[in-house]
Amino acid sequence: MEHIADNIAHTARNIEIIGADPATRFGFTQVPNFLLVNKDLSIGAKLSYAMLLKYAWGDQGCFPGQLKLAEDMGAGERSVRTYLKELEEAGFLEVIQRGLGQTNYYKLSITVKKKGITR
Repeated sequence: MEHIADNIAHTARNIEIIGADPATRFGFTQVPNFLLVNKDLSIGAKLSYAMLLKYAWGDQGCFPGQLKLAEDMGAGERSVRTYLKELEEAGFLEVIQRGLGQTNYYKLSITVKKKGITR
């Protein structure tokens, strides 16, 4: 009986990762495929979602300010606000304002609702 590792080792690859070290090898964020292939979301909204996931998985909470998001994404604060609004309107994000001078609290949806089903 063959082991799965043997089968994976023999699978042809079309992407080769060069120079992976422990930091790059274990520093990834999984993004749901349903979000990546969603044609109604802009690239910026998808990246914003991925960045929020990065913060949430890494810190067990998700409290980044829009300035921090903008810096990490290489985008402007106004663009980040647009992307977050886009995610809210699509039902992937809920933003809770915590008060003046405080960062927002973000709730990310990592499940997709089937169309036509309401609960």
